Amino acid sequence: MAKKNGSIIFKCSNCGYSQPRWLGRCPECNEWNTLEEIIIDKNNVSPAGRGSEKVEKQKPVNLDSVVAQESVRFSTGIPEFDRVLGGGATKRSAILLGGEPGIGKSTLLLQTAASAAASFAKDGKVLYVSGEESAAQIKERAERLGLNCSGIKILCTSRLEDALDALDSINPLFVIIDSIQTIYSVDAGIIPGTVNQLKYCANEFIGWVKERDSVLIMTAHVTKEGTIAGPKSLEHMVDTVISFERNTDDIRFLHAQKNRFGSVDELGIFTMSERGLSALVDPTSLFLTKRTEKQPAGVACTPVFEGSRVFLVEIQALTVPAKASVSRIYSEKIESGRVARIAAVLEKRCGICFSDQDIYVNVAGGIRLNESSIDGAIAAALYSARTDLPLETGTVVFGELSLAGEIRPVGKAKNRVVAAKNLGFTNIVSPEKADSTTQVCDIKSLIKAIFSK
Repeated sequence: MAKKNGSIIFKCSNCGYSQPRWLGRCPECNEWNTLEEIIIDKNNVSPAGRGSEKVEKQKPVNLDSVVAQESVRFSTGIPEFDRVLGGGATKRSAILLGGEPGIGKSTLLLQTAASAAASFAKDGKVLYVSGEESAAQIKERAERLGLNCSGIKILCTSRLEDALDALDSINPLFVIIDSIQTIYSVDAGIIPGTVNQLKYCANEFIGWVKERDSVLIMTAHVTKEGTIAGPKSLEHMVDTVISFERNTDDIRFLHAQKNRFGSVDELGIFTMSERGLSALVDPTSLFLTKRTEKQPAGVACTPVFEGSRVFLVEIQALTVPAKASVSRIYSEKIESGRVARIAAVLEKRCGICFSDQDIYVNVAGGIRLNESSIDGAIAAALYSARTDLPLETGTVVFGELSLAGEIRPVGKAKNRVVAAKNLGFTNIVSPEKADSTTQVCDIKSLIKAIFSK
């Protein structure tokens, strides 16, 4: 092989022969116009000194000439996890999983590792890197959960170089890093969890996975506000960002905040027990309160879509005289600005005063709601709370509310009606005309349809 001249060499695309100058014909294989320019680029070496110094010079191509490849996915073995990922974990993808301490991130990933290992024919295709727990602790959890860990390789270290060496030697299909905040490299300092460490170590793991048909899952710590700790660029570097939340001691929610290979609308629901996380069998009525007595004032039910599934949720409202000269809105699961807008429409179009009231809004079950179809139910709950008139039992409301007081149609109305009927709701108030539904066109007709009795 000829010596490189400066920072550029010319390599034959047919036989691999290289030399410092361009020739029309390759001296090795005698093919014409096969010598291509190769740049000797030191920046192509990773910060840890890994990789090759030789990289082909990239040139622009026509987008219509690019052949699109269908993404190949691995099943995690956990249907609810696959649902949130968009049908499974995509090859050459990096996933970031965030959640508060003790919520079950390590439990979920250990179950995922065991399920993934069982689906692979060869041993050692799943590597679990733990910087927080010892191998004995992980083994104890696996035995308590009743998992078969015969196909899982475990590495307990916080050193980036040890983890990368293990990746090169094992070449796993599934890589789990628990957690990325505990991994450090001496090239970026000796303190784990710093901004430089997180970006540096995550970039090394992501770069390794992108060159192979593997899947990387990294857990991340969260701040007291519930956001992923560290630089925001960490979320930009990965392909999927998943949030793990809870509403009670045994119910867990899994949803994607970012997903390059699927939808971010899907919601995974688990129950936590001594045997680990398991999918909720029938989550449709999870967010409804079971009552034996009459429904109180300030409560309205509405069907919402989370991905491909319909859930019936209960919106609760409370109004009390303002304690200060300025009224306030307390709402965590629904944006407070939306509540303020709906209260303003009610005050303007229906003549009921909210400006001197403190407004409290909650969603039973702790689920966060964002879609516009809940406007009608919020309006009904606010009106009910302000007048102390309860909705009739078996009533469900949905529809988008405009500033002009119109109730606008929403998507997939038939699916919402069917889901409500299956759960025993008989009075369905919506902007859509369908069987067993009461059609309304504005906020006045909605209030009249619900509270006329």
